[in-house]
Amino acid sequence: MTQSKTLILLASAGSVALLGGALISQYFFGLAPCEMCIWQRWPHAIAIAIGALALAVKARVLALLGALAAFVTGAIGVFHTGVERDWWEGITECSGTSGISNTSINDLLNPAIDAGPPLVRCDQVAFEFLSLSMASWNAVFSFALVLVWLAAWRAAK
Repeated sequence: MTQSKTLILLASAGSVALLGGALISQYFFGLAPCEMCIWQRWPHAIAIAIGALALAVKARVLALLGALAAFVTGAIGVFHTGVERDWWEGITECSGTSGISNTSINDLLNPAIDAGPPLVRCDQVAFEFLSLSMASWNAVFSFALVLVWLAAWRAAK
């Protein structure tokens, strides 16, 4: 196996590990994801698909696309971290910034509201390890994967 293919395999495995860790934390440990957590998963899935394709065909540009996917999930992780730490305001759908001022008392008392899944707030840290949230760890490891993808691109010359 060439150095480029080995690096592509490593970068893809990194996305598999991060996406798998998110799914395990959700389904086995009950940590329900917020909307931004879900956003962070999609680029990992795309990076995995790019990695599989790059291992099957020789196309140097695929390593750049993998780097882009890893960068996007890392950037979302940084944004999400900023929302969690109150560095900036998050999206209104899951940050609690939308409020209930336009909601009637009947809407609040409607039992159908309880039928749906609970809203998981993006501005609340569900789990923290070494003072970093899951969004922060995703950003750290995703930016490391960007470097691996770029090394694969460089090795493919």
